[in-house]
Amino acid sequence: MTFELRHLLTASLFSAALSMPAFAQDSATQADDAETAAESSDAAESETAAQAEPQILDDVVLGDESAPLTIYEYASFTCPHCAAFHEDGFPQLKSEYIDTGKVRFIQRDVYFDQVGLWAGILARCDEDKFYPVADMLMGGQDEWMGAKNGEELVANLRKIGAKAGMTAEQIDACWADGDRVADLVATFQHNAAEDEINATPTFMIGGEQVSNQPWTDLKAVIDEKLAEAEDAAPAE
Repeated sequence: MTFELRHLLTASLFSAALSMPAFAQDSATQADDAETAAESSDAAESETAAQAEPQILDDVVLGDESAPLTIYEYASFTCPHCAAFHEDGFPQLKSEYIDTGKVRFIQRDVYFDQVGLWAGILARCDEDKFYPVADMLMGGQDEWMGAKNGEELVANLRKIGAKAGMTAEQIDACWADGDRVADLVATFQHNAAEDEINATPTFMIGGEQVSNQPWTDLKAVIDEKLAEAEDAAPAE
């Protein structure tokens, strides 16, 4: 899946994203009151404009902070190729490299659309639970994205949050936090532009951009970069 930053999450899409859960839950009422919906949209745009300057958020790290090699995965929760890597490649990456202290792993979100943004907000609602929630979103992508409408989609995301131990109030608060949403979007745009990311999943392995590929090929790149990093490490 590819994207162009300049077309992604414009002010109008961002405003629409901010109102998505409320719209999904109250669709019947809003369908009967178009004027109220329009006023809500205007208010959302005004609120977005009034937000503080977005902040670039810290990465959420999986694995040993002192591991010799760092791997970044740029991924979208709505990207089928990302879900395929999560199923076919990530278990080996985790067991052979992350859990053994060889690799410091960081997933960086890419937001293609409103749905991906809302899934990303849910994943980072409680950063201690980011990777468990990401695991459920990727592993169950077909199921939760198979919703027939916005209301069902939001309900599916709520179920994932509940499985991770989040309360309904906590999830609502995260979705309603405009400043936090702006920070997440700004962080995505900053990181993706800095690393010249144009597709997902894309990996940064030891500072080199690596496109999506079968696990055996990706493993060969990891082993090569790991050997370079270990050779460059100062002797104790």
